[in-house]
Amino acid sequence: MTNNILWFTEIGMHDVGQVGGKNASLGEMVSNLSGAGVSVPGGFATTADAYREFLAADGLYERIRSTVEALDVSDVAELSRVGANVREWIEQQSLPAQFDADIRAAYAALVAGDPEPESVSWAVRSSATAEDLPDASFAGQQETFLNISGIDNVLAAIRSVFASLYNDRAIAYRVHHGFDHHDVALSAGIQRMVRSDVGASGVLFTVDTESGFDRAVFITSSYGLGEAVVQGAVNPDEFYAYKPALREGRPAILKRSVGEKAIQMVYADGTHAGGSTVFTDVPVADRAQFSITDAEVEELGRQALVIEDHYGRPMDIEWGKDGIDGKLYILQARPETVVSRVDGNLTRRFVLEESGTVITIGRAIGQKIGAGPVRVMTSLAQMDTFRAGDVLVADMTDPDWEPIMKLASAIVTNRGGRTCHAAIIARELGIPAVVGTGDATHVLQDGREVTVSCAEGDNGFVYEGILPFEEVITRLDQMPESPTKIMLNVGTPDQAFAFSKLPNKGVGLARLEFVINRQIGIHPRALLEHDSLPAELHDEIARRIAAYPSPRDYFVRRVAEGISMIGAAFAPEPVIVRLSDFKSNEYANLIGGELYEPHEENPMLGYRGASRYISPDFRACFDMECEALRFVRDEMGLTNVEIMVPFVRTVAEARAVIELLAENGLRRGENGLRVIMMCELPSNAVLADEFLEYFDGFSIGSNDMTQLTLGLDRDSGLVAATFDERDPAVLKMLSMAIEGCRRAGKYVGICGQGPSDHPDLAEWLVAQGIESMSLNPDTVVETWLRLAKAEPQLARV
Repeated sequence: MTNNILWFTEIGMHDVGQVGGKNASLGEMVSNLSGAGVSVPGGFATTADAYREFLAADGLYERIRSTVEALDVSDVAELSRVGANVREWIEQQSLPAQFDADIRAAYAALVAGDPEPESVSWAVRSSATAEDLPDASFAGQQETFLNISGIDNVLAAIRSVFASLYNDRAIAYRVHHGFDHHDVALSAGIQRMVRSDVGASGVLFTVDTESGFDRAVFITSSYGLGEAVVQGAVNPDEFYAYKPALREGRPAILKRSVGEKAIQMVYADGTHAGGSTVFTDVPVADRAQFSITDAEVEELGRQALVIEDHYGRPMDIEWGKDGIDGKLYILQARPETVVSRVDGNLTRRFVLEESGTVITIGRAIGQKIGAGPVRVMTSLAQMDTFRAGDVLVADMTDPDWEPIMKLASAIVTNRGGRTCHAAIIARELGIPAVVGTGDATHVLQDGREVTVSCAEGDNGFVYEGILPFEEVITRLDQMPESPTKIMLNVGTPDQAFAFSKLPNKGVGLARLEFVINRQIGIHPRALLEHDSLPAELHDEIARRIAAYPSPRDYFVRRVAEGISMIGAAFAPEPVIVRLSDFKSNEYANLIGGELYEPHEENPMLGYRGASRYISPDFRACFDMECEALRFVRDEMGLTNVEIMVPFVRTVAEARAVIELLAENGLRRGENGLRVIMMCELPSNAVLADEFLEYFDGFSIGSNDMTQLTLGLDRDSGLVAATFDERDPAVLKMLSMAIEGCRRAGKYVGICGQGPSDHPDLAEWLVAQGIESMSLNPDTVVETWLRLAKAEPQLARV
């Protein structure tokens, strides 16, 4: 071979200047990671020298230079015209004779050495010499062609790859980021196709793309070829896998989400660029299933860790499952370039100051908020109508839209997942995006003013009108010491990664009923008795649980996912999970709930908490909660998860519920388990010593303690003015509870609303010797700073 061709086995990251970032990384993995369990299909790469020689022939390089240097990339119409002309010149140019001969020889050798020479096809991938650097993302700017076979088709695809260096988006990106057009060269990689057209594929990141949480691997997956995920044409399945569990060989999946997966990209009849792939509909039954198994999720996670460890930085990786041999392959790996560059000592949170009418919901990209008038775009031909500050609404976007995406206040699409190219670019530009809504172009009209919020967890919301919002910035390296441990109340698992960035000493209250309501939405008895339900209800539940082996598995796994997401986010700090505390009217609102719940005049004082757990009618449901908790602690290894029992009326109930937990494998002290009691009834404070014989401490629930001490219904507007946690009678109860814990040498904290609402109450609690204070996330920083400032004046009892 000449200097025109290099085999993947010959190259590594030191060859970026010759074969570009993508091909250099492929060679690096082939050469160094194959023995560590990372499977990368082989092939060869053309060199930058060969590309430059190709452009130099017949004065082509000078024509391109003079044309592009005169271009104003802000004129999108002119950018489109010039880009098309340059690409046509390149595609019509013949390759130099020796270059042509070298490609033919290398291709012949590949085919001859393949176990299936008659049927094998190839991916022809682009790799720019300034691509995939730690400080720049050229994701999707150059073309890749899949399922190419036959030397003439391969040669044509290589010329099209070379031409794609002058895609409109690539030209604009280089200008905006200060790259000289002529300092960037292109390499084409010819790589054996993985038969994911009859398998599955996707993208994974070794860091959470939204929060920057770096102890989980984020994986997307869909049926067919991966370009459907990369382009944003499909809403894929999503998974999170916990890195420490992967390293220890434990069950590692923190979260599973079934994507719509309506279409898939598969092989077409042709094997030439532009005619080698086609989109087809995914059978309806397959859409409801996960596209890969739990074992495959964990295997991808393990390969991702090997790659991340080798490169020493967070990585963005494309993968494919071969539907013929059943194996998983790594197709590309590049440095992640957005969240990994964020200042770890700085947190930015966007907060809506008021709510509004939700128009549509999708996947949130960027954890920010934007607002403006809607501009619905159906093609690139409309780019010159787009104005700075518009909200870009489209069926889907791809990197071709970059020149206008950077002008948008927000982006909303019908299709796409959180790892598609458009999502990557939106993050890099710092623009909030809601993708995969399914209906944005139908429900949003030109000129309509909207607010796009990506600051409320995994879901992104498009609200009617321009709503006020603020950005809260906190420097973590400037936080003073707090006189007590500040913990968080975390209700929704999908916000746990982001909330873990706030200053904290763990989670003082994770409400299991919130997890059940958001992630399951079905009454547990309806799941246990699924086969005997009325037909309509049976079928509705069957549709919701289709991706899981059984109704029971659905409940246990989904609850375990919610708990483990929060547990992993805050590990090794303690995460106190309160067992479900639905009232009967709240349980009745779950699907199927009306079949099982009594009608109570005052559910707040009725069938809830410990008395429900020990009831024979609820025992099987409680067993499922315990199974999920035991799995998270004992199997996944998240032993920082602790248990809290709510609404324990009597010492007899305390004894019974502790025995019931032990029967379910959750014994105090075993594997470090602490069981906390929620101290929220006057009886708990009055008999603190007796209750503490069965528990490892108290977490005070100030809401119920206040209403039961003062004898008022906190949900009644008629007596709402009387509700005050600072009433002397309530303070007496809180003081008794704290003193009881201190006498017994046991934990005492507070997780009620009071300290979040009343700064003076927070200061009083510190003076009483409270060990921890669990606050709503939006009040943590303010309360922390206030307590630190007031510490010299706080006299400890």
